[in-house]
Amino acid sequence: MSALGGFIWNIADQLRGVYKPAQYGTATLPFLILRRMECVLADNRDAIDELVAKAPNDDVLAALLRKKYGLHFWNRTDYTLQSLLGDPENLADNLIDYVSGFSGNVADIFERFGFEKTVHKLDEKDRLYLVVDQFSDIDLHPDTVSNADMGEVFEHLIFKFSTASNETAGEHFTPRDAIRVIVDLVLAADDDLLATPGVVRSIYDPTAGTGGMLSVAEEAIMAMNPKAKVTLAGQELNDESYAICKSDMIGKGQAVDSIRLGDTLRNDRHAETRFDYCLSNPPYGGDWKAAEAVVRKEHEQGHGRFDAGLPRISDGQMLFLQHLASKMRPALSGVENSGGRAGIVLNGSPLFTGGAGSGESEIRRWLIESDLVDCIVALPTNMFYNTGIATYVWILDNHKPADRRGKIQLIDASSRWVKLRKNLGSKNREIGDRHRDEIVELYDQFVESEDSKILEPADFGYWEITVEQPLRLRFEVTPESQEAALATKPVEKLDESDQQVVRTALTSLTGKVWTNRDEFVQALRLAVKAAGTTVGAPVIKAVWQAIGERDESADICTDAKGNIEPDTDLRDTELVPFRDDIGAYFEREVKPHVPEAWIDESKTKIGYEIPFTRLFYKYVPPRPLEEIDAELDQLAAEIIELLQAVES
Repeated sequence: MSALGGFIWNIADQLRGVYKPAQYGTATLPFLILRRMECVLADNRDAIDELVAKAPNDDVLAALLRKKYGLHFWNRTDYTLQSLLGDPENLADNLIDYVSGFSGNVADIFERFGFEKTVHKLDEKDRLYLVVDQFSDIDLHPDTVSNADMGEVFEHLIFKFSTASNETAGEHFTPRDAIRVIVDLVLAADDDLLATPGVVRSIYDPTAGTGGMLSVAEEAIMAMNPKAKVTLAGQELNDESYAICKSDMIGKGQAVDSIRLGDTLRNDRHAETRFDYCLSNPPYGGDWKAAEAVVRKEHEQGHGRFDAGLPRISDGQMLFLQHLASKMRPALSGVENSGGRAGIVLNGSPLFTGGAGSGESEIRRWLIESDLVDCIVALPTNMFYNTGIATYVWILDNHKPADRRGKIQLIDASSRWVKLRKNLGSKNREIGDRHRDEIVELYDQFVESEDSKILEPADFGYWEITVEQPLRLRFEVTPESQEAALATKPVEKLDESDQQVVRTALTSLTGKVWTNRDEFVQALRLAVKAAGTTVGAPVIKAVWQAIGERDESADICTDAKGNIEPDTDLRDTELVPFRDDIGAYFEREVKPHVPEAWIDESKTKIGYEIPFTRLFYKYVPPRPLEEIDAELDQLAAEIIELLQAVES
């Protein structure tokens, strides 16, 4: 695989001067795809040409090709890359005719690469013959280069092209070792079912990239049961990734029509279809502004993908999480093997971002209370090409086995990795076969251990209670407080004569202190009246708010009904776990410190978070002081020795 990838990279590197390194992929990947398609057709090209000539229409032709050869595309010309070389003068035109001769369901592969423009540019720069000649000799027959290897060739090349152009490789594909972990976990619960002769399974990826997840999942199922029937479907936003994914489906004999182009959040192009297995590696921390109008409308109308809630606009990961949950095949009561499973890799944000009542918390609440979360696995850091941050695999299941119902398993696999000999972007670690087997075994065993926690929904939920304290104010008119009162908007809106009356009234109140608000307000009203006018309640309120200062020895302020008023500056919130009792928690944790406090029950909210790090925290005691002192003494001695060597 690496030799083939290196060979193709060398072809691309010969285009230096014609193309910038950032453009190498656009120039060479379509030739790689074309050669692969040519090799897939090679064994039956004459018979296929005969069917193409005789079939009355494309629908009949497609059905015949699927039935006889398991193929989903064809070409109506007699060309091959090798035969095109026999007419170098017309190479560009004939090559374009060759590509145009493919069936409509694959023609857009080359359109998305802008292949015709590439051909004319290479021809103009006298590089077209060179490229066609070199690609025509590559043996990409499925017997020589398996579907899995072909996928890795694409992966290798895209990484090199992305690196050359300083792009983010991880936006296009997911490392195979990470995919295999996700796939093995998703399939783990169905080992017996997948071994059943003639089993039919469907797999879907809404962020398909170059098709790596679909490919690995299919390979895993076929390895377990060569007679299984697997159908693949996906959607991808990036044109070139979409084209590569479709070409990958060609090599597998899959229906290429099931790979669709577009923004999954804006337009689910598999809207009416549900699947046995769903897989995804959505963008981390990417905003969803482009899909905002559609997503908000779907949320507001209800009965759609995003009923549970909307996350902050800056991060759309939890939209994909909800989308995946909606795409799982429905679970039917009493029907064995119904329902679906999903695996999605996310960063740490969906575990805890957003307080009680936020969109993120409501999404977690819905997933957990609906018993859709089966397992969450912490992967090692530095696992992906474009980020070194912590990542987590969420496994969803809408028809859990009896022993897993009402439970959520958390697995810490962050230490299960081996170091790569050479860094690939941010990726310098991978999960080998042994570690992957260990992770799946932890899942299968479903028992408490150092790296596995079995929890219930109540372990993740909490009440956010609002704790209030009484408002106590002291009033004293000073030159500073008087000016502050006169500068309030309600007072400034008065005409000049009334403003002067308020000033005179406040001046008459100087030299005295009130510790009861009602008494001060009454004195203020009388002073204003004595000065020759009356003012409205908004002015009185603005004045006492400007003059009042908090004083623990002052009387408690109450409203017109005698209810104690809270001091908003002293307002606080407490998070009470579902495993606790609100009343008991309040008496134990709050009352001893603020005896006059109370709970405003109208403000109580429910929240959910998954404190993964806290649950797996391992206390490491500090080193003994004697050991630290000894180390410092040793370092000091070494420094002195070095200084003496310099001086000498």
